[in-house]
Amino acid sequence: MRSFVHITLTEPEAFSALITQHTGQEPTSPITGIATDSRECDSGDLYVALKGEKADGHQFILQAQENGAVASLVEHEILASNGMDFFVVEDVLETMGSLACAWRRQFDIPVIGITGSNGKTTTKELLKHIFADKEHVHATTGNYNTSVGLPLTLLQLATEHTVSIIEMGANQPGDIAYLCDIAEPTHGLITNIAPAHLEGFGSIEEVARTKGALFNILENGIAFVNMADEQIRGLNIRGDSITYGLTPNCDFPADIHHEEDGTITVTIDAEEIVTGSHNLSFVKNVIAASAIAIHLGIDWDTFREKVKSFQAPQGRCKVKQLNNITIIDDTYNANLTSTLAAIDYLKAFSGNGRRVLVFGDMFELGDGSAAHHRQIGEHCIAMELDAVFSTGNETTTTDSILNDSVYHQHFDTKQDLLTSLKKWVEAGDKLLVKGSRGMAMETIIEGLANN
Repeated sequence: MRSFVHITLTEPEAFSALITQHTGQEPTSPITGIATDSRECDSGDLYVALKGEKADGHQFILQAQENGAVASLVEHEILASNGMDFFVVEDVLETMGSLACAWRRQFDIPVIGITGSNGKTTTKELLKHIFADKEHVHATTGNYNTSVGLPLTLLQLATEHTVSIIEMGANQPGDIAYLCDIAEPTHGLITNIAPAHLEGFGSIEEVARTKGALFNILENGIAFVNMADEQIRGLNIRGDSITYGLTPNCDFPADIHHEEDGTITVTIDAEEIVTGSHNLSFVKNVIAASAIAIHLGIDWDTFREKVKSFQAPQGRCKVKQLNNITIIDDTYNANLTSTLAAIDYLKAFSGNGRRVLVFGDMFELGDGSAAHHRQIGEHCIAMELDAVFSTGNETTTTDSILNDSVYHQHFDTKQDLLTSLKKWVEAGDKLLVKGSRGMAMETIIEGLANN
């Protein structure tokens, strides 16, 4: 999966010197930004002509130029027109990685690499929030954590930055090792290892090997190790390590307490943190962030206040009120582990009202898809949910597991689901909306808002 993005360069002159060094050609016009989508090009941009599965970026160079691009990074000769610079390289994607790595090496600051099956973006955003008052923070924008997005993120590093937080995603073996070669992190965190993207990996053991590359490259750095995760405990760690987790035998031992209102208070290394959250997955992210933040000089009082004021990113267990209905928007993505945790989150909400799962397919699970969707149905029964509304091909398995103790309907389309849900839902209900990114389940929430 590739992210198509646009960035504005923080130091254009230095980047021009860098591209001259790597291509042997000096730009004739100032390069002030970079775009990987010709439609997003602006005046002064370098257009990066990537070859994708469905399209070749070289076909859109004219469109990029019409939108203001002054140069293109390409893999074969293009007839020059209207003074556009063409930097011809053997592999555009690898060149972007090389440029980003060379740029990153100019900065002697902590570079925190974060990967994992769940919680990467939330942990990254939480750390960014925690460090904001003490440091000049550079961090991945959104989830631009791929072989395209990560180099562009690094190219936005500037001299004023004092810490960098880099999110790293993986869909297949070797992805994290490749991203680490570019980012050269000094600190590494693997949030957890779970059966996600199994279609690309084949097994959870391969997920662990791929994610574990982050720890393996930290020969002179520090790995933050989640001792509560069996797969992570078994990884090879070449450098120093700091341990944390919901277990007593570690550097940052944590324990949780459920308050009467269902929210969770966590004690980390004898320090009490009131999270204000019902979400155990978020609390685990808080524990991970504490190990990094305290190690890098944040005091506990500041940490407490920052956790209290943190707002979850859109689509990641973000709670909102809509027409007297509580909506848990967890639509960004879904796998078995994150969906089970989200159902637990729904169950933990205090007060009256029906607890309802609105569920779309979980993708990229390979041969395990049916079993994983079956587990979701079993967990809905165990958690005594009041209803499950589902849509998609794979969720038919979930629906088939549900018995009379759970009201359930399956729909061929999201629109059919929405129409029925609007008629059924009532004030006081609590709805968890969950599904893989390709299901775009946020449209259900948008539809309810327009009711």
